Amino acid sequence: MKDLFSLIMVFCLLTTMAFAQSDTFKNPILPSGADPYSTYYNGYYYYTNTLQNRLVLWKTKNLADISNAEHVTIWTPPENTMYSKEIWAPEFHIIDGKWYVYFAADDGDNNNHRMYVLENRSEDPFKGTWEFKGKIAAKPDRWAIDGNVFEYRNELFMIWSGWEGHTNGQQNIYIAKMKNPWTIDNNRVLISQPYHIWEKQGDLDDEINPPHVNVNEGPQYLEHNGKIFIVYSANGCWTEYYSLGLLEFTGTDLLDPASWKKHEQPIFKRSVENGVYAPGHNSFFKSPDGTEDWILYHANSNPGDGCGGKRSPRMQKIGWNADGTPDLGIPVSEDTVLKIPSQK
Repeated sequence: MKDLFSLIMVFCLLTTMAFAQSDTFKNPILPSGADPYSTYYNGYYYYTNTLQNRLVLWKTKNLADISNAEHVTIWTPPENTMYSKEIWAPEFHIIDGKWYVYFAADDGDNNNHRMYVLENRSEDPFKGTWEFKGKIAAKPDRWAIDGNVFEYRNELFMIWSGWEGHTNGQQNIYIAKMKNPWTIDNNRVLISQPYHIWEKQGDLDDEINPPHVNVNEGPQYLEHNGKIFIVYSANGCWTEYYSLGLLEFTGTDLLDPASWKKHEQPIFKRSVENGVYAPGHNSFFKSPDGTEDWILYHANSNPGDGCGGKRSPRMQKIGWNADGTPDLGIPVSEDTVLKIPSQK
């Protein structure tokens, strides 16, 4: 009887520990996964990240426990197409009751990177059929990646990173209105290009990549209390200076470049003290009860890890400054114990 009582006590203790652990987590939430994106819908987080050769969707009630989440490959590209390789930065969106996934891809030649979209009419994205809707391009049709779609005043818009011409000189942020979820309605409008020093810092001892790193990419729409922002990634991901910058909408027309104010300093950058390097390409999500705002981003654990498979997804709660701008804080260390997003 005594032995049985001891076994019961041990079981209760282990159960309690397991429950306690489920309420907290440490970063990273996966050992690898660049360009993380999450959509919350009907009580579940739907998560994805760059896998290069296919599109995979995860489903979980606890995003911090994504490593144990149900997942499915929703699409593998046909071979020998203009979109069969280098599949980057997928994002899942629910628009007019349908699911859409936006991503960039090419045929193995980076010069041919363009954005594409799939549609699923099923309410459950794990069911139904994912239909390839085709390339989504503005005028002029140039190199484009990192598409992010949002609705503003009952109209649909897309923001993305692209080249001005046909060669890789620098990456800018563009915006355009959409006719429907798979068609851009007008010419693209340039709203951000790298000109601050912190947006152009290269590694001077890098013989492969030039020291003049002119990159604005990974734009993400963010709205809070009526204020509109675009958070974007600056610098090359291969450098130690990859960080997040902020555009603030201060006008009345999203398609007017003068309506966008670029902040002078990055709002999220590496923390040598916390052992977090090159944080960037983020997305945002709310807690299940809607009371908290969170950032989901990738970063490296060591200097020099670059743009490869060592980039891992991380998440932490954010706040808001007195002037209404987002306060992303400092990337937390991998030893920091965090509470999971507030539940309903």
